[in-house]
Amino acid sequence: MSESAKISVRGMNFFYGSQQALHGVDLQIRQHFITALIGPSGCGKSTFLRSLNRMNDLIPGVRIEGRIELDGEDVYADAMDVIQLRRRIGMIFQRSNPFPMSIYDNVAYGVRVNRITRNRLKMDEIVEKTLRDAALWDEVKDRLGKSAIGLSGGQQQRLCIARALAVEPEVLLMDEPASALDPISTAKIEELIYELKRDYTIVIVTHNMQQAARVSDETGFFLNGRMVEFSETKKLFTAPGKRETEDYITGRFG
Repeated sequence: MSESAKISVRGMNFFYGSQQALHGVDLQIRQHFITALIGPSGCGKSTFLRSLNRMNDLIPGVRIEGRIELDGEDVYADAMDVIQLRRRIGMIFQRSNPFPMSIYDNVAYGVRVNRITRNRLKMDEIVEKTLRDAALWDEVKDRLGKSAIGLSGGQQQRLCIARALAVEPEVLLMDEPASALDPISTAKIEELIYELKRDYTIVIVTHNMQQAARVSDETGFFLNGRMVEFSETKKLFTAPGKRETEDYITGRFG
């Protein structure tokens, strides 16, 4: 594994039953980088993303070959504590999914479940810090006891990011985090993602190539379950090394 790689993927094959969804994926995800994964619908990028913290374990009949390492540890080793893994590698989904409880309790939920603290003052500090980190504190500080369901779509997504940050992850996986949002909310999420890379390693799946170009440091292009190309984002978008990549980013297909 390269010295700066937070996650290392080698020879990864992924199967849904007898159907192979990913073929021989090799990838180094660098620490404190934003890595974008692009490609047409059904190309395997979301399957790949969910494999990194074993979210796919929840689907019957899945099977993985190859090796995925987090800081040199085999993510799929029998001894791996999957709950701890998902604490270290948090997930932000396409559609915001706040719990039907208060804004405060949404952020505190994972802290309580993981028994990080039971001290109310410490919990208050965590809630405030993570809401600030998610650029939401100033908008909700006077209504922390109100239901999270009353927030706007963009606020709900930032709340879900705060909820993920509260358990102190090392990596954030984001699956189309702004696809259901309006342009102003999308811009806020993108700005937030860029700010978060100071403290976290971020992997984002997006259909929006402009978004990938704006926020990411490195980009991987998936097609038909294979990683066709991976390089520094500016290079991939201005001088792609593969014809398939060029065809996709210029709109010839996909």
